[in-house]
Amino acid sequence: MNALEPEPDGDPAPDMLGIQEAASQLGVTMRTLRFYEDKGLIAPQRAGTMRIYSRREIGRMQLILRGKRLGFTIREIKEFLDLYEVDPEHVEQMRNLRQKVQERIKDLRKQKKAIEQTLGELVAIETEASEWIARARPDQETHDAG
Repeated sequence: MNALEPEPDGDPAPDMLGIQEAASQLGVTMRTLRFYEDKGLIAPQRAGTMRIYSRREIGRMQLILRGKRLGFTIREIKEFLDLYEVDPEHVEQMRNLRQKVQERIKDLRKQKKAIEQTLGELVAIETEASEWIARARPDQETHDAG
């Protein structure tokens, strides 16, 4: 599967869904759908006061949710979706995506390094504390909460 395509859920979706059905299919709340509509990322059709979600809107929501899982901001996701609309060959969209992904990878690698350093320090402190306890009270366990 292409990483940019909406994730299939196994069942073919009906062409149009109400907000409750769309939310259920996507695993989000109705409030979440309204939020992304307010931000201009999706634009469901209306039948009176009822929101109607097409396959296109469901696909856009799947891309939005994937973008959020990957750590992109709403603004970045909106830019990506807007480029999708204006560039039929999706070249600019892909360039933009590649740049954002490269930036995200760089950020995550920095975070990973910081986490690894923090874990190393914490393990050293835990070891030092255990050794201190063992010397001070050799009759008690050295790993109280391990």
